[in-house]
Amino acid sequence: MNVLTEISYTPTPWNKGKLVGQKAPLRLRDIWAIRVRLQLAKKTRDLALFNLAIDSKLRGCDLVNLRLRDIAHGACISPRAIVMQQKTHRPVQFEITEQTRIAIMDWIQLAQLRNEDFFFPSRINSAKHLSTRQYARIVKAWVTEIGLDASIYGTHTMRRTKASLIYRRTKNLRAVQLLLGHTKLESTVRYLGIEVDDALEMAEQTEV
Repeated sequence: MNVLTEISYTPTPWNKGKLVGQKAPLRLRDIWAIRVRLQLAKKTRDLALFNLAIDSKLRGCDLVNLRLRDIAHGACISPRAIVMQQKTHRPVQFEITEQTRIAIMDWIQLAQLRNEDFFFPSRINSAKHLSTRQYARIVKAWVTEIGLDASIYGTHTMRRTKASLIYRRTKNLRAVQLLLGHTKLESTVRYLGIEVDDALEMAEQTEV
């Protein structure tokens, strides 16, 4: 006689033991700590990736999908670029600072990129671009190297960093909304978590 024993199975949540939610932006000292390490290590691609991620404020999927033509005209790197976002199908414009343009040019020359090439090509398949998963691993390595907790930083850290710095400097929500390509101001408020940040800032100013 066969006896069937019913075994209850409860799937393990994907986020068990993980910190979820908004990833923290980098501080100025963190930015320079990573940048200097990449320069000293002569990691040309990573330096271009890091600087462009900070400047562009693009989601990871949009950043790795960039082609050279999106940010350059011939041998000239554009001071500004416009990219169509995959998530919203809306264009977003960003500035490319001088130090980022220098890093980009160094990478173009080293990788011998052509106009139609992905700016960050895959090292496994030349017909494809760097994957978002590999980009996430690279970001994790950056923050770990300067002693930060990788569990609270991620690819969205790169998107949030400059936006957070701009908001702290100007308190101009509308400007940050445009820079991030958000359709609603409420999305920008939630994204920056500014109610919490402002409350902590006020608390620090009123400490006795």
